[in-house]
Amino acid sequence: MKIRPLTIAGAFALTPRQHGDPRGLFLEWFRPDRLLAETGYRMSVAQANLSVSARGVVRGIHFAQLPPGQAKYVTCVRGAVLDVIVDIRPDSPTFGQWEGVRLDDTDRCAVYLAAGLGHGFCSLSDDTAVSYLCSETYHPEREHTIHPLDPDLAVAWPVAEPQLSARDAAAPSLAVVRERGLLPTLGGTPSDL
Repeated sequence: MKIRPLTIAGAFALTPRQHGDPRGLFLEWFRPDRLLAETGYRMSVAQANLSVSARGVVRGIHFAQLPPGQAKYVTCVRGAVLDVIVDIRPDSPTFGQWEGVRLDDTDRCAVYLAAGLGHGFCSLSDDTAVSYLCSETYHPEREHTIHPLDPDLAVAWPVAEPQLSARDAAAPSLAVVRERGLLPTLGGTPSDL
């Protein structure tokens, strides 16, 4: 597995070695020991999710309040997505910046994002299936969203008319979420504490 850091601290792209023959394919898509050894981040899995989306669907930008937050390990098992990681930590040198990584069922790349980062993706094909492991279980009262079309973030979603859920369409901007004191910091606590 090749692990490379992304431009946002706490985010990594992981490309597995694929072993194929006429029968099919085998790969290790998640190795917590390798993740820890090569990145310094420990990933304990508390929940596993699967999301299926039509072409043009944008999900996110989502994050969980710290502590404990929610680290994610994301891969695309069918189709393709542009996976987007957003630095929403006001004390980070890359605050407000985003990075996109193509995840698909060809290269089978995955991304890891530490707790405290924002996450979203855009489905690039119909019937796309994204699988993600989470370090904490879902707690709706601690989950937040930032509008994925926030002009201050200026995420270059690769679709002309993104399809959003009602929750994401009604989400506040990054600036409003910051004013509410909900953003995490590099130190791991909400920004208003």
